[in-house]
Amino acid sequence: MEAFVGSVVDELEGMLAPGQVDVREAALRRYAVDQAPVIDFHLPLAVVFPQSVADVQAVVRSCAARGVAVVARGAGTGVSGGAHATRNCIVMSLERMDHILALNPDDETAVVEPGVVNAVLNEAAAVHGLMYAPDPASFRTSTIGGNVATNAGGLRCAKYGVTRDSVLALDVVLADGSLLHTGHQTFKGVAGYDLTGLFVGSEGTLGIVVGITLRLKYLPHEVHTVAAFYPDFRMAAAGVLAVGKARVQPAIMELLDGGTLAQLDDIHGSNLTARGGSLLLVQTDGFGAEAEAEVVRRVLRSGGAVVTAEANAEAERLVELRRHSRGAEVDDEYRVGEDVAVPRSRLVDYVGELENMAARHNVNLKVVAHAGDGNLHPTFWIERDGQGVDAGAMERLQRALDESITAALDMGGTITGEHGVGQYKLRWLGQEQPEPLRQLQRRIKELFDPEGILNPGKAILP
Repeated sequence: MEAFVGSVVDELEGMLAPGQVDVREAALRRYAVDQAPVIDFHLPLAVVFPQSVADVQAVVRSCAARGVAVVARGAGTGVSGGAHATRNCIVMSLERMDHILALNPDDETAVVEPGVVNAVLNEAAAVHGLMYAPDPASFRTSTIGGNVATNAGGLRCAKYGVTRDSVLALDVVLADGSLLHTGHQTFKGVAGYDLTGLFVGSEGTLGIVVGITLRLKYLPHEVHTVAAFYPDFRMAAAGVLAVGKARVQPAIMELLDGGTLAQLDDIHGSNLTARGGSLLLVQTDGFGAEAEAEVVRRVLRSGGAVVTAEANAEAERLVELRRHSRGAEVDDEYRVGEDVAVPRSRLVDYVGELENMAARHNVNLKVVAHAGDGNLHPTFWIERDGQGVDAGAMERLQRALDESITAALDMGGTITGEHGVGQYKLRWLGQEQPEPLRQLQRRIKELFDPEGILNPGKAILP
């Protein structure tokens, strides 16, 4: 095995420039995981940093010839283990492929390499009065390639959709090292099967995305933020439905429970808990933003909220605090942030179920939600005593997690709204997808990656 490992690493070092292959233990450990709980830790054989499409092709061909797995990686901000190293793999970090190749204001499109950071693209687009609409909470560090891999969502999903809704075309390196171009440069295009949509959200299991053509949106002329504080989370969830019934389309509708507000106060020195037990944060944008915000204020006040007409500085701070509402911790086996979605009409019911199961299993709970589209991020955790916990506490945590998934599915929901299945959520995938559907997905995987070298053990059940 050592000779085998040495041969593939030696070949990679020979074909790439100095500094593009890293085998130092510190680097291997850093790039072995993303921000998800680790259930099967492996160090990669090496970490490679391609700087061009040709580099990616060369690495894939070398690994394919030896049956070595390739795990593609963006910024490592994922929370489902989609970028965790697997046994005897090469981790391919695409962070150095970070150029905006084209930005066409007239066509309202951009062509980028996968390592371009979401915020960097938005800064470039803003010069032309445009924006890249998907905005995950990690937008200042997450890459477009990583967003494509997981079909990432974000705060503006309620109005602008998820990553797939902004992707027009892709350049993808397949498992044999060949290069494939999918999609089109136009907003409309229905020729043939939608392979672009298939690759988006496939978590690097079908091919490695090396180029992305994106549709941009108009930068809003005006933005208004409404903060509505409620006594409890269920009342705030009811406020979401009330806004929908008023037929207003906010760009952002974010829901934070009391535990989240307390943590934010702790970390940032804010005073959110003094203002209420739950916060519904609504942002309208565009030329009708002020009129829509006034409707939102009226509707939420009638539902028992204390509604504030926020000044710009306060509004921006509230949105910024929401982006940090997962806290400073990285998920681990003792603290697991979930990513379920339910129909909006079941938000109140699901929140009630979460609170009941947390009490029943004696575990801690905090919840934030992209309430506009029913995507919730409940976090369950147990307190550690020193470096560990008793076995009973771990069992209670796992039961709460399992029940939270089952409850979401029973309400017509899904096990993941935007973070992807990765490695961690495979345990629940079978509950959502019946065997005929899983078998079809395995056949698709075999077609694109017959030797199974691209991010094995992720996204679909074997």
